[in-house]
Amino acid sequence: MTELAQEISFMQRALALSHQALPGCRPNPPVGCVLVRDGKIVSEGFTQLPGCHHAEAMALANYGLPLNDVTAYVTLEPCSFVGRTPSCAHTLVEKGIMRVVVATLDPDPRNSGKGIDVLKQAGIKVSVGLCEQEVLEFISPYLLSKI
Repeated sequence: MTELAQEISFMQRALALSHQALPGCRPNPPVGCVLVRDGKIVSEGFTQLPGCHHAEAMALANYGLPLNDVTAYVTLEPCSFVGRTPSCAHTLVEKGIMRVVVATLDPDPRNSGKGIDVLKQAGIKVSVGLCEQEVLEFISPYLLSKI
């Protein structure tokens, strides 16, 4: 399997996980996350009930080892702001994640590129757009639009 094909399979797994978030995660968007180390999925997560773990936090909570050689595949840009839960982007930075692959940016005006900026400013490698169309077909109805 090529590296791109493998990356696509990881994002498709994150997308499959995001479906499990519904309907409980509402009004938050249904997001999926997989953590990958050495070409293997080592943890998974999806958005929980409001006030509980977001996808990234759930995946991190289920993985207790260092993250300096781990890539997170996330269907939606990690949140940069604190709401009922801590900022996922800041948590990924604090935990020392090596790389983050995001399917699509979050159009919520509170985020909208800010989560990516947080990661990049911390020196984390970030890619955006893997499987974007496929993810948007599912997640679009659940996203806040820019005002």
